[in-house]
Amino acid sequence: MAGNSKRKGAIRKPGTKKGAVTGSGGQRSKGLEGKGPTPRAEMRPGHPKQRRAIAKSKARHQSAKQREKKAQQPELIAGRNPVAEALRADVPAEALYVAIGIDADDRVKEAVRIAADKGISILEIPRDELDRKTRNAVHQGLGLQVPPFDYAEPDELLRAARESGDPPMLVALDGVTDPRNLGAVIRSAAAFGAHGVLLPQRRSAGVTAVTWRTSAGTAAQLPIAVATNLTRQLKAFASEGLMIVGLDADGDTDIDGLELATEPLVVVLGSEGRGLSRLVRETCDSAVSIPMAHGVESLNASVAAGVLLAEVARKRRAAGRV
Repeated sequence: MAGNSKRKGAIRKPGTKKGAVTGSGGQRSKGLEGKGPTPRAEMRPGHPKQRRAIAKSKARHQSAKQREKKAQQPELIAGRNPVAEALRADVPAEALYVAIGIDADDRVKEAVRIAADKGISILEIPRDELDRKTRNAVHQGLGLQVPPFDYAEPDELLRAARESGDPPMLVALDGVTDPRNLGAVIRSAAAFGAHGVLLPQRRSAGVTAVTWRTSAGTAAQLPIAVATNLTRQLKAFASEGLMIVGLDADGDTDIDGLELATEPLVVVLGSEGRGLSRLVRETCDSAVSIPMAHGVESLNASVAAGVLLAEVARKRRAAGRV
């Protein structure tokens, strides 16, 4: 056996070799048994891929906690017109910040008067402090602090629509991540008779101060809900008798031929660049497009929403359904 030769210079000194010298006596037979398939790299302790997977999971968890913490913080609506419009629309507010030395025009006077009538705290602060609070937004000396937005449940949208007495019309957004676009869509939805707006939990803008500002306070007039899974919620609405119509560049027809306009309806709008996701597109009963002049590829999501919702409202008026 190797290492046990009696030749001169080849003899091991006692105690210089671990374990049995002349054989194992069968004690190592278990070491020859198979240990099953090799685990994936992400499951092997100490493997670089496992370390990266753990770090990625921690980052996702931390990011989710940061989003939750941010969602719980109050927002500040900035600007004279947005603040005045928000106060007129009964947007829930906690404090009105007025920059010291502001040139008080009619909008400032109106904002202060409405805030005083509603019992909202009015605080005069230095302009640089207002800059900091609004993250250097164009505030024109006015800022309105609003609490975190109180989202409705998806079922509440349908309940509110049915209680209106008109055929339900809901607006769902798929992948609209710009809060300005969201605010403009909410404003169009309110203007053309929608009963509520549905947002997906992931990959979507939320109702922030920017959204409040763009919506001109109409976010307080419509219930806005968040769906954990947009596709599943659309299927749930379909099971309740609503037709699902998506706006898509490759639609089955254009909006002139939208025969479902007078039916109980969910209008689904995608992002400007990506459009509707595949699963959402497959959930739709119909997809429509907006006819445009040659050379124009797409419209901004909020503009497209306004065009489609205006056409739905027109068809409903013509049919005497509103």
